[in-house]
Formats: sequence, C-alpha cells, structure tokens
Amino acid sequence: MNVRQTVLVTGATGHVGGQVVAQLAGSTDFRVRAVSRVPAVAASRLGPAVEVVGADHAVPDTLSAALDGVDAVFLVFPSVAADAAARELVAMLTERTRRLVYLSAHGVPHRPDRRAEPDGGILGSHAHLEGLIAACAVEYTFLRASGFASNTLAWAAQLRRSDVLRWIYPDARRAPVHEADLAAVGVRALTEDGHHGMAYHLTGPEQLTQAEQLAAIGEALGRTLRFQAVDPTTAGVELFPGLPAEVAAGIIASHGAMVTNPEPLTDTVTRLTGRPALSYAQWARDHADDFTGPQR
Repeated sequence: MNVRQTVLVTGATGHVGGQVVAQLAGSTDFRVRAVSRVPAVAASRLGPAVEVVGADHAVPDTLSAALDGVDAVFLVFPSVAADAAARELVAMLTERTRRLVYLSAHGVPHRPDRRAEPDGGILGSHAHLEGLIAACAVEYTFLRASGFASNTLAWAAQLRRSDVLRWIYPDARRAPVHEADLAAVGVRALTEDGHHGMAYHLTGPEQLTQAEQLAAIGEALGRTLRFQAVDPTTAGVELFPGLPAEVAAGIIASHGAMVTNPEPLTDTVTRLTGRPALSYAQWARDHADDFTGPQR
C-alpha cells in the first residue's frame, strides 16, 4: 500500500499558496495541510479535502503541531514584518521536514550568503531567509520570482472607482508572472526529485510596461483605462501609506530602474512545466472580477 506524503503549505489563502493548495489537492499521492492565522476562514475557502491548522509565522512555536508527519513545506514568508522570527522559524522547519521550497524574489544574490542579516528591505529579507535555509535544510529550492502579476491588484481599489490609475513610472517594463505558474513550479519542486539547491528565476512570457499592463486590464474589463503618473518623490505617502518608509522607497526605486533596465525574461516556467508561461492578459482575464464591484 502506498503511503501518501504530507505537504504543508504556508500562505495558503494567498495567491501563490492558494494555487499550490489547489494544484496539490486533486492528487491521490499527497495529503495537503494548510497553515492560516484564521483557520475557519481558510477552511471555508479551501474546502474539506484540505486539512487547515492555525499558526502564525511570527510565533514559530505555533507551527509545531502543524509539522507532525510533514514531508515537504512550501514557505511563503511575510518579508520584513516577521524577520525577527526568521531564524527560529527556519530552524524548526528544517529540523522537522526533509524538503523546503521557499518563495523568494529575483534580485537576491545568486549564492545565498549564510551570514546575511535583514536590512529592513524586501530583498534583504529574502536574502536572510535563503541564507538560513541553505545553511541547514536537507533539501531546498528557491523560487526567485520576478514581479508577481498579482501585485497589480494594488490598483484594484482605484479602478473600482474610476477609469484613471494614479501610479508611478508608466514606462517601467516588467515580466509579470502568473501565480498559477509560480505554483506549478513549486509543486514540482515539492513532489519531484532533482530540484535540490536550485534557485529558479521565474518570469512571465513577455515584457510589458505598466501602462501596457493597465491596458490589458482594461481589455479584460471592456473599459478604456488611463494611467496618470505620480511624482516618485511624493509617491510613498500617497501609494504606500501602510509600509515602512524604507520599504516604500525601495519599491519606488526599483520601479524607476525598470524604465531603462527592464526585468529580464526567462524560459524557466516552460522548461520545468512543459507548457508556455501564462500571459499577463490571461492573468487579467482570470482576475477581472477583482477590479469590479465591492472589495472582496
């Protein structure tokens, strides 16, 4: 009799984690356990086929019971916000499970610096986690994503009210990657051999300016949308009021850099999944409802 392996998914109600759960849940070979700070809400979203446990990354001890019998972990970490708990969390995960797949970001140095400390920025947080994981995990894989297509859901509140988007750098050119593609590669790393020590740079199939991304959303909605550029020197207060100032400044600076140095393209999604990466236009169609009606 085959014994099903248990995969633990953190961030299970988020865009990428939710896709990992969905892609694993239909398999008879794997048991899916999802972590959520609000387990009742997660259980209602994920359905009866998924075991949901309550835990919080920022309090690693709360994950102890969730790790019982776990073979692999998909880790989505709350960058910057939970950095103080990262060392304890990674120690617990790597002690209790064999395989760890971490959702990181493009821009982290190619070889994880095992001495890296968080610096208050998003890439510094990812570098810190990667270094900790590389130092002690039995098997690990890093998914270094370029810009998530789902990051443009930050535009949704404005577009529910108006056809005008106030945002920074309309000519910043990105290679946005669909969360379903990130999850598809993550599922392979969780369930197949041959991915240990790999740091996969994952992108969408094309480079698009932010203005072109907005046009794709408009096409999905059947609306003509207009981009109104915000002055980068004042954008932090207007566009990122809930973020620490240094994090907002890093986001603004990285967008500015992509005007002259676009995000690169890779064929990693196609190479690992055997199919073309999903387009941003497809992502916009998949999320059209998020840009209309009341906030969900």
